Amino acid sequence: MSMDMTTVGDPGLLDTLQHEVAVFARRAEQTRLGGVGQVRNSMDRAAYLLLNRLDNEGPMGVKALAASMGIDSSTVTRQVAPLVDTGLVKRTSHPEDGRAVVLQLSPRGAARLEEVRSSRRQLMAELTHDWAPEEREQFCTLLTRFNVALSTRMSVQGVAAAEQPPAS
Repeated sequence: MSMDMTTVGDPGLLDTLQHEVAVFARRAEQTRLGGVGQVRNSMDRAAYLLLNRLDNEGPMGVKALAASMGIDSSTVTRQVAPLVDTGLVKRTSHPEDGRAVVLQLSPRGAARLEEVRSSRRQLMAELTHDWAPEEREQFCTLLTRFNVALSTRMSVQGVAAAEQPPAS
């Protein structure tokens, strides 16, 4: 699915875009976009994405969680283990098949997730305080579109796309 660079736009603009994406990735990793105050940097990306997915989609098995996130089951199992150990996620038996395990956000996990979300919302508000509401909406729309395109490209190439937006 290779494209001829002459058909996709201005190479200078594309150079600027790829550079800004690289800078954004570095800054996001440096801060983990962790928010402000005591909550800052207190939850890694994998934990945040897993907790967020369980909150948005409800209890599910490891395979379903892995499929919904575009990662393999062994990765989910490895990433969920510390969340279970710290009480943020609980393992329960599947209501219809007692042999199957279901992962569920615990009350402690829900509280912790909301604390982190609140801190991150505050950070986003601070970073975009001088933006018009329409600019925030446009940025969110374009960033979502970019992430979906990246996830689609990765899944077409057979690479796991771990940060797909949550289902609505």
